[in-house]
Amino acid sequence: MYATLSDVRAEGVTEAQASDERLIALLEEAGQVIDRTTGWFFEPRQRTYVLDGRGTPSLEPPVPPIRLDRLTAHGRELSRRPADLIVIGAPIVPGFFAPRLARTQGVFVRGQGNIEASGQWGYTEDDGSESGRTPLPIRRVCLLLVLRWLPVLADSDGGSEARDRWRVLEERTRDQSYKLDRVLDPGPFTGDPEIDRILLRFRRPPGMGAT
Repeated sequence: MYATLSDVRAEGVTEAQASDERLIALLEEAGQVIDRTTGWFFEPRQRTYVLDGRGTPSLEPPVPPIRLDRLTAHGRELSRRPADLIVIGAPIVPGFFAPRLARTQGVFVRGQGNIEASGQWGYTEDDGSESGRTPLPIRRVCLLLVLRWLPVLADSDGGSEARDRWRVLEERTRDQSYKLDRVLDPGPFTGDPEIDRILLRFRRPPGMGAT
C-alpha cells in the first residue's frame, strides 16, 4: 500500500467513521487506481519481466529496476556487472525519463520474448535506502482518494472542507465563510485537479511494454 492506516487516521478519520478493515480495503483500492492510471507502480515489488530483444544494446523495461537479480537472453545468463551493464532505474534521480538497461558490449539479440529480467522493481524516490520509498506525491494521492471515497467524511464539515479545498478562492475567518471557484477543468481521471495533476506527472511514457 502507498499509504498506511495510521496515515489515514492522522487525517482525522475516526473509528466511528470507518473501521480499520474498511480503510485498508480503500487504501488497496486506491493503490490499484494509481497503478492503472499511471501504468506502473511505486513501491518495491519482486517481478520477472519477459522482453523482446531488438538487436540493439539497450532495452526499456516497463518499470524502473531497483535491483536486478538475473538477466538472461535465450536462457543464457548475461553479465550484470556495472562495467558490462548500465542500469537506469530506481531510486529515481533528477533527469529521469524512462527506465533502461544498456549493455556496454554487444547487443540484446533479436527475438520475441527471449530476454528475461528478474529482480526488484518499482518507481521509488531516494530516501537513503537501497530500495527507496514511495514518492510523497503518490502517497498524498492515495490518501486523497481514500478521503474522497468515505461518504461519512463527505457528509461532515471536515470531509467537505478537505474535498473542496482545491476550489477555495476566498476565506473570511470572522463569519467562517468561503467562496468556491467554478470547476472549469475537472481533470481527466478523477475530476479532482490536485489528484489528476499528480497522476499525469507520474504517468509512464508511451511505447514501453513487456509481458
